[in-house]
Amino acid sequence: MTALTEHSVTDMKQSHVGDVAELEKIIFSSPWSEKSLAECVGGDNTLFLVCEKEGRAVGYVGCYTVCDDAAITNVAVHPDYRRQGIAESLVKVLISRASERGCSQVSLEVRVSNASAIALYEKLGFKTVGARRGFYSKPREDALIMIYEI
Repeated sequence: MTALTEHSVTDMKQSHVGDVAELEKIIFSSPWSEKSLAECVGGDNTLFLVCEKEGRAVGYVGCYTVCDDAAITNVAVHPDYRRQGIAESLVKVLISRASERGCSQVSLEVRVSNASAIALYEKLGFKTVGARRGFYSKPREDALIMIYEI
């Protein structure tokens, strides 16, 4: 377990899957299923972390590691717990853990309209390297491609 600021960030376990699936339903228009999330727990090429508050997962970040890239799939924080530094803590720990796994970069896509996420990633040192037209659906939207060099 890693503590950053006042947040407790730990590996996602099977016991977190229900909470994370609920976050997915609350936050995303195309949520991951509980089964898909459960399959990511403890995988050789996956790294999923949660932030716990009051005995439940209130935020999470997940990535797949391929060669030397940690490709973030989602960063999510329950609306009741936003603006407390949870997403920042999750991404910082993920970067550290990706480095430990031998990754030289962390990549992600973010909706072009998600100004708060873009600002967070820029604050952490991510750089915009491109865009993907029509990457998102529900609603259809372009994505920025951002990379953090470890």
